[in-house]
Order: sequence, then structure tokens, then C-alpha cells
Amino acid sequence: MRRSAAFPVDPGRGLARLASPARFGGHGDGETALTPSNEAAPIKIAIAGAQGRMGRAVAAAVEANDAVTLVARFARPGAVGDELVDQDRALSAADVVIDFTTGAASAALAGVCAARGGPALVIGSTGFSDDQLAAIDAAARKVAIVRAGNFSLGVNMLMGLVEQAARALAARDYDIEVFEAHHRRKVDAPSGTALMLGEAAAAGRGVDLAKVAQRVRDGITGARTVGDIGFSVLRGGGIVGEHSVVFAAEDEILTLSHSARDRSLFARGAVEAARWVAGRAPGAYDMQDVLGLKAVR
Repeated sequence: MRRSAAFPVDPGRGLARLASPARFGGHGDGETALTPSNEAAPIKIAIAGAQGRMGRAVAAAVEANDAVTLVARFARPGAVGDELVDQDRALSAADVVIDFTTGAASAALAGVCAARGGPALVIGSTGFSDDQLAAIDAAARKVAIVRAGNFSLGVNMLMGLVEQAARALAARDYDIEVFEAHHRRKVDAPSGTALMLGEAAAAGRGVDLAKVAQRVRDGITGARTVGDIGFSVLRGGGIVGEHSVVFAAEDEILTLSHSARDRSLFARGAVEAARWVAGRAPGAYDMQDVLGLKAVR
């Protein structure tokens, strides 16, 4: 099968650090080779939540990429049949598990992987509680985990642009609002990507998002508080994912936005994250690490 490249990258730039040092001949020092050697065996992937929409998209992305191989699909504990195996068998067979399920299921799976000493995890679930995030962070002390609210290159580039704009545009002059829209079946709001963009804006302004986030407006709300970062949500139809960050001043509006046309782009990004994390030291990573958009750990 022809391997599909997830992202167009320039080998001379930071975005090229996509390969796993343990499998692709790199040394973990930022000099990782972009292309695996001919001798490298494909990375073995198991998919959690394999019957879901994203699970099926990930399976297709794995099967289209010669650098990885699909060794197991599994769903909730006890679910077998329809090409599914039980969780223990899947974890035993895999180098990396790709998981787009729920916050609770991902936190539980991370704990199981940590107790076993592997495999590594790529988590694309959203809607986590603080306790679930703490459980995943604890598991990352034992296994390598890439967790991201969005696996798109475009969205991760957008995060950097939002942070820069928030740093440059004073809060007294520019209000920030994060808009997001998804299909009617999405169960959490704001989306994980919207929260990532909010965190990027807060980082640019040097503030804690939890202290300035305005997620709900209803009734007589009064004037907007200077420095608030607002969130607006739409759920409907089959919208794959739309995100915009608006910087609104009295006399101008700057909008930075991203539109997803097909969920396969997230699946391909997750596969590249799996290639990158296989063989990594335990730690909590994200797509900024995978894409080389921040210092390599």
C-alpha cells in the first residue's frame, strides 16, 4: 500500500520531527529522521473505541500507511466479535494504542497501560474532568502519552497564531471570543479544540484561562468584563469541526479560523502521533511536541 503523508513538511524545518527515535534511527535530540529505514518494522497499532466514527477513520488511516500496522481493535471491556478482541489481548499485541473514546474511558485505559508498563497511548478524547486529567498525568509517569484536543496541523498552527495575537493586542482594546461548531452527536462543549485555543489566548496574555473564561451567557448579563475570553458553541447536523477566534475592537475585528472538511485529517494526525510516540520515554506529550512546534523534550 502507498503510504499517505499526513502533513507536507520541509525536512529543514521544525515540523519534520515526526518519526520515533527508537524505531527510525534517531537519537531523541531533535535530529530524528523523517523517513524510517527500510529495516524498520511497522509500528503495531491497536484502536480503542474501534466501532465509533473516529475509530473507523483511524483504522482506515492506519491501513493506508505502510509505517504502521493494525494489530487489534477493541471497544468497552467485555465487547468482542465483529473483528473486536478483548482489551488485554489488544494491549499485549500493540506498540501504541490510539484512543478516541470518552474522558472516563481514556483515563481508565491510561491507568491500565501504566500498570502494565505499556503500550504507549495517543489520546484524542475530550470532555475530561480534572480528576481524569490528573489520572492521565499520573499514568504518563509510567508510559508515553500524546494527548491532544485536535490532531490537525492547521489547528496547531492556529494555536500559535492566536497566542501571538493575544500577546500583541491589549485586553483593554480587544475582546476575545472563541467560536466552535460541531455535529449534533458531540457530547461535550466547548470542544477540546476550543479550550486549546482559549488556553493559547490566555497564555498570550499571561493569565489563567480558568479565571477569565466566560462559557455561558443567559439573561441580563451586564457589560462584558475587560479581559474575559468568551466561548460560543453551535451543535447541529454533520459539521465536522469549525473554530474561529475573534479579536474585536471598537473599530476593527480580526478573525483567525480553521475549518475541518473531513475527520480523516484528524485520524492521519493521530497515526503520525503514534509513529512519533512509539519507543519514547514516559511523559505527557501533545501535538506541539509531535510537530516540533516547541522544544523537544
